[in-house]
Amino acid sequence: MTADGSGGMSSEPETSDSLKTFGAVLKALREEAGLTQEQFAPRVQYSSHYIAKIEQGKRFPPKDLPVRSEPVLGLPARRIIEAAVRTLTKGAGLASWFKKWAIIEETAISLYAYECRVIPGLLQPEAYVRALFERRLPPLAEEELEEKVAARLERQRLLMERPNTSFSFIIEQALLERRLGGRDVTMAVVDRLLEVGSWRNVEIQLMPLRQEDHSGSGGQMYLAETPDHQWVGYFEGHDSSTLLTSPKLASSMLQRYGKMRSQALSRQATASLLEQMRGAQ
Repeated sequence: MTADGSGGMSSEPETSDSLKTFGAVLKALREEAGLTQEQFAPRVQYSSHYIAKIEQGKRFPPKDLPVRSEPVLGLPARRIIEAAVRTLTKGAGLASWFKKWAIIEETAISLYAYECRVIPGLLQPEAYVRALFERRLPPLAEEELEEKVAARLERQRLLMERPNTSFSFIIEQALLERRLGGRDVTMAVVDRLLEVGSWRNVEIQLMPLRQEDHSGSGGQMYLAETPDHQWVGYFEGHDSSTLLTSPKLASSMLQRYGKMRSQALSRQATASLLEQMRGAQ
């Protein structure tokens, strides 16, 4: 098999204090202006909770934070914030074996995902992300857990920032029936799927519990179309991953994915089922 992967590599992320440093810079500028988080947040049109998370180093700053900060903190502060943003390590909190795929995600013009293990990372609400990492074995230290949560939520900006990218997700209905994390977490997932599934460039399909004609027996798969229209495949397993760059292998994955799209519930039927699940809880 022709593959470019890093199977067997450690899942430990490369540690970085860049987010904490950025948070400290923002906090110092805010305090220099004589503002509390509660006073600063509405002036830059974010919640005080979000600003607190950024200052704690638990969230990546949004792209427009420097621009929004200028009327509140002044032009010199904006320039400092912009410089601090450039120093951030984009891969903080990401497993080393995942980073190649994360880079591909950033520029892909099409992204497809079939998941039979967990809800795809780009669609996970924070409560579900935490439920996953809190159950990780061996257990994560609190600081590492927060870093991983922040990194996963940061990745989700792709859905908002790339309106011209086509996103397709096929998700096993069984993942919702499992209720990982409990009822409230599952409802947060259902709400998230309904919200994102209504966007013009995103298609979400549930694979029903009973489907005798199922082409996904090979397991989870991810596919990306690069800007030069080449397809790349990806899959994970037990703290390792494999990146498939062979056109032949990517073609096989595309064929299986295309077949599964016809086997899964339609976009409209998926939305109806999700609404039923929400009402039945």
